[in-house]
Amino acid sequence: MKKFGVLAVLLLFTFSILAGCQSQGGKEAKVNFPEKAIEIIVPYAAGGGTDAVARALADAAKDSFSKPIAVVNKTGGGGAVGMAEGAKAKADGHTVTMVTVELVTLPNMGLAPFTYNDFKPIIQVNADPSALTVKADAPWKTAEEFLNYAKANPGKVKVGNSGAGAIWHLAAAAIEDKTGAKFNHVPFDGAAPAVTALLGGHIDAVTVSPAEVASHVKSGQLKILAVASEKRLEQFPDVPTFKELGIDVVVGTWRGLAVPKDTPDEIVSILYDGFKKAAEKDSFKEFMKNAGLGLEVKDGKEFLERMKNDNELFAKLINSLGLAKK
Repeated sequence: MKKFGVLAVLLLFTFSILAGCQSQGGKEAKVNFPEKAIEIIVPYAAGGGTDAVARALADAAKDSFSKPIAVVNKTGGGGAVGMAEGAKAKADGHTVTMVTVELVTLPNMGLAPFTYNDFKPIIQVNADPSALTVKADAPWKTAEEFLNYAKANPGKVKVGNSGAGAIWHLAAAAIEDKTGAKFNHVPFDGAAPAVTALLGGHIDAVTVSPAEVASHVKSGQLKILAVASEKRLEQFPDVPTFKELGIDVVVGTWRGLAVPKDTPDEIVSILYDGFKKAAEKDSFKEFMKNAGLGLEVKDGKEFLERMKNDNELFAKLINSLGLAKK
């Protein structure tokens, strides 16, 4: 009986220690975050699609956090400058980066000092295809006419993009690869400056997202000739896909939030909960719809899977096109 008594005491002592550990663990899990303002780095110019998504999301999330949210544009290198700064930021969750598909294209082109592994994904909120867009009074009425002209006049057609190695550069390169056309690629620090150049007649076309030209299309200044998506877009039902034209090009971007890879999971979870609530708000959904932006929400695990898959896809595309920096 004494043995059983000693055993019972030992068991009670063990359970008390475990309970204490669990209690202590629970206390540690209560992270005091945020302790100061949250800064969202946008790697592209103000006015572009990425900037618009970041600002709309930040506005929708202002009630989800106890501290304010600031959006800061840090441009250059087709997104490389801003994302590099975001990857090197202090891993405390107070510096968040609006990452785009360039996170997996730039490194494969040898144009960035980071890879997607330098980040920990929080949430994906958007996905959009490339749209071949020209001025409304351009001589080309269809994508076929545009491409035939580009093939007959190699290097003459100026196609603007959001930076060398950025997704819209790759979109134009993919069109070249599938059609035999040869463009004169003109890089800008984001889609907005490229669209402005198109409106001013300084370039002939852009291959940015539909959202980044939507307002100008609706006003009658620009026209979309084709979109690089699997199916026609709801907001532009009369615009054909490249696939419909016999050109197998499906290329697009995605946008979401990420933090430096060493950021504690507890903090990432708080950020995810807050921004997920923001992405589910009617105000954000309405903004995305009105802007012609594709709303696609994925959690960190799903977002990471998208990054991995696209990294493989673009590594092959970049290699086949010979676009990697030697």
